[in-house]
Amino acid sequence: MSSRIIALPKILDDRGNLSFLENGHQIPFEIKRVHWIFDVPGGESRGAVAYKQTEEFIVAMSGSFDVWVDDGKTCEKYHLNRSYEGVYVPRGTWRKIDNFSTNSLAAIATSTLYDPADAIRDYDEFLVWTKNLTGKPSHAGNTDFPEEDFSLRASGGFSPMLQDESSAAQQVSTEEIPAFGVHDCEILSFDRHHSARKGDICVVENARTVPFDIKRLYYLYDVPADAVRGGHAHKRLYQLLIAASGSFTVRLDDGKEQRSVSLKRPYQALLIKPGIWREVDDFSSGSVCMVLASELYDESDYIRNYQAFIEYKQREL
Repeated sequence: MSSRIIALPKILDDRGNLSFLENGHQIPFEIKRVHWIFDVPGGESRGAVAYKQTEEFIVAMSGSFDVWVDDGKTCEKYHLNRSYEGVYVPRGTWRKIDNFSTNSLAAIATSTLYDPADAIRDYDEFLVWTKNLTGKPSHAGNTDFPEEDFSLRASGGFSPMLQDESSAAQQVSTEEIPAFGVHDCEILSFDRHHSARKGDICVVENARTVPFDIKRLYYLYDVPADAVRGGHAHKRLYQLLIAASGSFTVRLDDGKEQRSVSLKRPYQALLIKPGIWREVDDFSSGSVCMVLASELYDESDYIRNYQAFIEYKQREL
């Protein structure tokens, strides 16, 4: 498979828009590592590199930039300026990101954990490598992945991710779940790799810096300042909430205690454990809430009615 633009689902909502990608669905690989680049001075260039075995998916969650993709024979430029579109970069491909707009935010999902031996950082070395291959690696981790437009417009009617939270109490199962409380939800700080000339980058990896395997990444953007998001709990799902841009407040409730956490640094995340009701509000202008989740989307994992949540927590005792 060659490099190309992939349109992600875009869930339209008066409270702000949401896009997502899941292992093997919107992207043709399983997520092993996620990193995001921010505070890049306008017009700067980053990430001139090729990976021998790593596939990437690059999204402009905020602002815009150009992604140059080169297979050793031809070079193509992709201009990313929409939060619901990204470019797929196959393994064995040189890529460079430049022409960053002010306050741009680049998020990159990759198919491997970081291995310095996998990276080629000199373009001439890359050209030699491509010529010396006895058989160049396939450009796809999954050759059966369809050339498909995953765009979704849900401006009206029912969407499972936006189900009416004021509906009648749901019948919630009593599957086993750890009895976590609001104080079990913790702030995690990630290494922030800073360059005054190139901006900042944060990296998280399965089993290394994240306490679960990332199976889904979604993000909220274009959120009005007075909007309230969330209003639900999960029975099995672990999540990391990151203020990748701007700031917001997360309000946690375990049925007995409440706790508010302000997120405003892109190198910190709030780990929310199962069985915790959450609401997100107090969004600053231009904020982006990025969420890394331990499971694929499953409506049966949601508790969307607060009274049903209270009854569910009581059954934990």
